[in-house]
Amino acid sequence: MKGKTIAGMARSYDGVASRGDKMVEKMILISIAEQRLQLRETGRVLMDVAVSTAANGPGEQRGSECTPRGWHQIRARIGADAALGTVFVGRRSSGETYTPVLRAQHPQRDWVLTRILWLSGLERGRNRLGTVDTQRRYVYIHGCPDDDLLGLPGSHGCVKMRNREVAALFDQVEVGTRVWVDEGPLPEEFPSPAP
Repeated sequence: MKGKTIAGMARSYDGVASRGDKMVEKMILISIAEQRLQLRETGRVLMDVAVSTAANGPGEQRGSECTPRGWHQIRARIGADAALGTVFVGRRSSGETYTPVLRAQHPQRDWVLTRILWLSGLERGRNRLGTVDTQRRYVYIHGCPDDDLLGLPGSHGCVKMRNREVAALFDQVEVGTRVWVDEGPLPEEFPSPAP
């Protein structure tokens, strides 16, 4: 694919990068190796931030608590009007706002804060349907406590971000925005389409 631009490659792969006649210009890229997330628009980097993916590494199997790889899309956007630090349980606001005191009271809680971008796999048999279905595994991009360490694996499979950063990302994407998750470094060009 050498020599092609991100926009050109996106247009050439209708199954992942476009919907009908509408070119999908924004895309989220996540590197497990670098623990980084980028939001790109027709090749331009709009956001480049540290994240935390699964402590168990990459993988797609239900129950593995691994971060799934490959092509995904945003299935749902949850928490549009929520305050920073809003606590979500089962994708609904619990009515709580995160504090260190609340964390001390619930030390085993997996903190899902501020916004949720629920992912759905696009590659049948890899991250969609059966025992590898990303959506049915409830894998999200979401906010986390600001004292959580980012830049190192540490989640239960989701992609954790700083609250202000996930709120900014949420405001720039829509349902259907494509998400590429890979073990390698962030690519210079648009990732190759799935087979």
